[in-house]
Amino acid sequence: MLRRSARAAGTALAAAGLALAGAQAVPAAAAPAPAPTRSAADTLAVDAARPELLRALQRDLGLTRPQAERRLTNEAEAGATAARLRQGLGGAFAGAWVDGSESATLTVATTRAADLPAIRATGARARLVTHGLTSLESAKDTLDRAATAEAPVRYVDVRANRLVVEETRPGAAARLAAATGVPRSLVQAVRATEAPRPLYDIRGGDAYYMGGGRCSVGFPVTRGTTQGFATAGHCGRAGTATSGFNQVAQGTFQASIFPGNDMAWVAANSSWTATPYVKGSGGANVQVTGSVLQPVGSSVCRSGSTTGWHCGTIQQHNTSVTYQEGTVSGVTRTTVCAEPGDSGGSYISGSQAQGVTSGGTGDCSSGGTTFFQPLNPILQTYGLTLKTSGTDPGPGPGEPQPGGTWKAGTVYAAGDTVTYGGASYRCLQGHQAQAGWEPPNVPAIWQRV
Repeated sequence: MLRRSARAAGTALAAAGLALAGAQAVPAAAAPAPAPTRSAADTLAVDAARPELLRALQRDLGLTRPQAERRLTNEAEAGATAARLRQGLGGAFAGAWVDGSESATLTVATTRAADLPAIRATGARARLVTHGLTSLESAKDTLDRAATAEAPVRYVDVRANRLVVEETRPGAAARLAAATGVPRSLVQAVRATEAPRPLYDIRGGDAYYMGGGRCSVGFPVTRGTTQGFATAGHCGRAGTATSGFNQVAQGTFQASIFPGNDMAWVAANSSWTATPYVKGSGGANVQVTGSVLQPVGSSVCRSGSTTGWHCGTIQQHNTSVTYQEGTVSGVTRTTVCAEPGDSGGSYISGSQAQGVTSGGTGDCSSGGTTFFQPLNPILQTYGLTLKTSGTDPGPGPGEPQPGGTWKAGTVYAAGDTVTYGGASYRCLQGHQAQAGWEPPNVPAIWQRV
């Protein structure tokens, strides 16, 4: 049922996006053959969403099951279309987001009026704004370098076309802007009732333990023949020993960064095996099939050892948070609740791994805001491979390798270029490459140039 709806809902939007991208990327006379007709929803394995994930979306976002299914499909297609438009708009791109209970409306902002017809041609809404995303993020970077705990959270709100600073003391945002020379007109101050804190984990459920402390497993990974998992850096330092949910010796932190980022990985001993699952509602397995980061407004669910399985939406990417211990940059802000002990746990959108729990405010009784460290930078920094369900035997006996620079296991960022089978491709959405996601096969992720 979900597979059929994914193909039906995604075709028009995906086709429109490909047509626009192709028109911008190559002259008409040199246009390549049409890309394979595979929707973004199919590429991202939306149909692999488990029933328990759909039930959690129904519970936390007030959806019916068909609405939850359509939402995941629409978000996959919107992410691909927004990625193509970002490539075409260049410095004029000012952000993209989805709206509606089913994420049926994609809006793309630009600073150039001439871009509006091209955006609308993809089926997206177009918005003309004053500030480009690059300039706002550059201003945020300037604020980050001087931020204190009085202004603990900073992010670009693409919907408002503003740089938002959350302040725990009145006037902190204005003082920070003045001290750094960032124009006050760019900054919107928002009062924060409490400062975010790392969700430090002092006891708890699909858990791991370090002495008297507890955190949550993020995503199972491998590094060569070594198995382990990605988690939050504030949970432990290199050399810290861990035991598993059953208190059996598990492994050791191999590397950790906090603050700056909030990333770490643990190598497990031979008693433990990495699986392509996240612990879902009621303890059921939720399958992981990739690591494509989803756009602002998309649904996301979190698994943690204290509060279990909860869902919400992605609010902003590339957010900076100043904890008492220092500033962490590049995290994603969400509406999902969390509590101490959930630190390091998994965020997943559909079947796509998003990141690991860093910190936040509030709790799962009254609600809250949380931040996750995106997973792809963890995989890239430590040379890890996300454990997924996808397997591909590769070319059979006597079948030639297509050749090129594309390589499974590599983490690619939007804008990266590779060659494959004699052609060049540009990455549209950041992800870790895997067998079956070769550039010609996944037009939602790679664009031929």
